[in-house]
Amino acid sequence: MLPARILLAALALATGGDVVAETVYKCQAGGQTIYQQTPCAKNQRQQAIQLQDSAPADGRVAPMPGPPPSREAVDEAPPPQAPVAPAPVLYGCIRATDGKPYTSDNGYPEPYMAPFGVLGAVTSSLADTYGSRDAAVASAPELNRGKGNAAAVATSNYVWVQDQCRRLSPAEACQAVRGDAEANQRLLRNAFKSERAPLEAKDARLQAQLKGCG
Repeated sequence: MLPARILLAALALATGGDVVAETVYKCQAGGQTIYQQTPCAKNQRQQAIQLQDSAPADGRVAPMPGPPPSREAVDEAPPPQAPVAPAPVLYGCIRATDGKPYTSDNGYPEPYMAPFGVLGAVTSSLADTYGSRDAAVASAPELNRGKGNAAAVATSNYVWVQDQCRRLSPAEACQAVRGDAEANQRLLRNAFKSERAPLEAKDARLQAQLKGCG
């Protein structure tokens, strides 16, 4: 008689090898042992044996793993591309009190009070300073935050004013950041050790913005 492990293997092959959790019955009577797929006769001693799963539960055969990639293929594979940093977002603004241009991360500066007499010094506009007239955001001495006429005189000598701003194009923003970075680095080269910390922090921020400028 064949050993039990060989008989069990033969029964597994007979079932097709792809049936999940196949039950085989070990039948003993008169000193003989028989393995079969159906329950034993009543005069036989029976032992149910659960065969090891030989296929996934859905009946599909799992694909054989392919060979590992060759060293040449690994060496020739292109390195993963780093994410592209976005271009800096900056606004070109005109100060309402003296007409001087400046750049800002905020395109909607808060209104503020200014002496009425200094407003006559404003001679430039966003269109004159930054280019396209269509891109300029119309300014106004805006609001008293809901407390009356926006252009009303707060006192006899002060009025509410607001700087004009428009969003710069990516090229304009990059040019402005480069200029700011160069000026800051000049200050950094000439600064005392005690003065370097804020300049170094500003330089790191500007260099991060320049990564989006190509």
